Amino acid sequence: MLYKNVRCYASLQQMYNLFPKLMDHLPGPHHKVFAEYEEVRKFIKMKIQEHKDTLDPSSPRDYIDSFLIRINQEKEISTTEFHYDNLVSTIMTLFLAGTQTTSSTLRYALSVLIKYPKIQEKMQQEIDTVIGKGRCPRMEDRKSLHFSLAVIHEVQRFLDLVPLSIPHYTPNDISFRGYTIPKDTVIIPLLHSVLKEEKQWATPRSFNPQHFLDNNGNFKKSPAFMPFSAGKRNCVGESLARMELFIFIVSLLQDFTFSCPGGPDSINLIPENSSFLNVPCRYHIMATPR
Repeated sequence: MLYKNVRCYASLQQMYNLFPKLMDHLPGPHHKVFAEYEEVRKFIKMKIQEHKDTLDPSSPRDYIDSFLIRINQEKEISTTEFHYDNLVSTIMTLFLAGTQTTSSTLRYALSVLIKYPKIQEKMQQEIDTVIGKGRCPRMEDRKSLHFSLAVIHEVQRFLDLVPLSIPHYTPNDISFRGYTIPKDTVIIPLLHSVLKEEKQWATPRSFNPQHFLDNNGNFKKSPAFMPFSAGKRNCVGESLARMELFIFIVSLLQDFTFSCPGGPDSINLIPENSSFLNVPCRYHIMATPR
């Protein structure tokens, strides 16, 4: 359901930005999207109530318990951000931003590996050499898996998942390159212009792990790698997303080789929908045990 809703929203988001009132009166699948989001909210509220009924302040079990405890601690503070509505909203954000973005990137990574089987094979060889099959990958392995880490970064760069990022605003008047940007101005950091900038990348329109490798084959960072937004208010889940992508992709390649019935040439890396989100195409894939 989340995938269908995100795909629908991705295709209609610009229309909503331009004509919000008009969209409320036009027929279409967007009306169903909001109804289904409300079902998710009802589910979240049910889970919150279950946590309330079984809450032990001395032994919090998870995020909901910790938030509920903080609500009780700050209930007399009028300016607190810890209240019921924010709890519902943050859990909703975890469902949408914390699952759809990572799962879409993982799906795109598998498409890339099927599209370029030699890259997949080279990653597997590196994983076999560094980790083997006797243990699970750990985050510390990143410092030794140079090529694999470069591929994962290039997947994020090439997918360009959120090309317009999330709108920011200026907390004060800002002077920038001779221009004055007034306080409270909405700023849209166009990540696409950085991730596909010709001055920053050797082949910006092609998938190329060499963008993140130096002449010795060691992983190198790039200041133009900005898939998690820009500025101080970037993605709060960045460290978690980096960990998930690395652990999941390396673990999968440790045990499986991926292909699809139509072969590499059947894979299209152009997003299925492109608006607020670049939604990658979906394929039937085969995971062959190694």
